[in-house]
Amino acid sequence: MNALELKVPPVAQVTITAAAMYGVAKIMPSLQFSFNGSTALAIGLGVIGLGSGIMGVAQFKKAQTTVNPHTPEKSTNLVTRGIYQYTRNPMYVGLVLILLGWALYLSHFLAFVLVPVFMLYMTRFQIQPEERMMEQKFGKRYQTYLKKVRRWI
Repeated sequence: MNALELKVPPVAQVTITAAAMYGVAKIMPSLQFSFNGSTALAIGLGVIGLGSGIMGVAQFKKAQTTVNPHTPEKSTNLVTRGIYQYTRNPMYVGLVLILLGWALYLSHFLAFVLVPVFMLYMTRFQIQPEERMMEQKFGKRYQTYLKKVRRWI
């Protein structure tokens, strides 16, 4: 296991990314853009992202399993219903949508570049370790789930 795996809380990682997005927007104002309705669209993406995360947490609570991203080994149930029929990581998808909304609100091209960087980081240091743990814990049932539902969307 790599030293960064499961170490930086996802909320901290999204906060760091959002701050970096703000920083690049302020440092290089020449790369800003604008269009009518961008703020409304940004808010909409943020609300959808927040909703995705809440639905993910609600399904975990309903299944009476841990939502703590640092302790996937404490998972007691494999959650495959509700929003988990469409994405294996609705909470992380929610964070990405919030970051996309933030990038749109900032109206800056480089802010958008940091979203896939966040996704790559989360995949490598959060999602893949979680997937390994889930495969050890739930075996064939989890392997079947992996084949049916995508990691992101």
